[in-house]
Amino acid sequence: MSQKPQDQEHKDKDQQPTEDMVTAPPEEMAEQELKDQPDADQTSELEAATARAEEFENKYLRAHAEMQNIQRRSNEERQNLQRYRSQDLAKKILPSLDNLERALAVEGLTDDVKKGLEMVQESLIQALKEEGIEEVAVENFDHNLHMAVQTLPADEDHPADTIAEVFQKGYKLHERLLRPAMVVVYN
Repeated sequence: MSQKPQDQEHKDKDQQPTEDMVTAPPEEMAEQELKDQPDADQTSELEAATARAEEFENKYLRAHAEMQNIQRRSNEERQNLQRYRSQDLAKKILPSLDNLERALAVEGLTDDVKKGLEMVQESLIQALKEEGIEEVAVENFDHNLHMAVQTLPADEDHPADTIAEVFQKGYKLHERLLRPAMVVVYN
């Protein structure tokens, strides 16, 4: 039994800290562990961080480009709305202009009435021109600008795809067609 307590005493002496066994603060231990790690781990961490930074930079650049595209499209839409703002009003006025033309074609009008109708017609045409509305040209048939309501056989004096008569004038707002011209075409 005397041997056991000596062994225990010997163990206790072994467990008591010596100067070599004093533990360092956790910060120093972490630094020491980093120093002890091989360079490959640090390189892979750096590469991973660089890859994430590049990924975030790409996401930022895409988002920035998308915002610029949205702004550009918004500006284009605003310009189109401004440019074609009078389209609906013009479509409603055109039948009145047609009626004025028909009224002027009636025979037996007094000079005063005819002059009054012509003044109204001119003022309407001028107002439409100020908004960018023009008559569709009627030299040669163009299926994009004209609607053929009747055809006549072509001959030597009247080649194919020429317009014989205009039933109703066509109009366009800038380059946008508001109403095609109704025409008779030689075919």
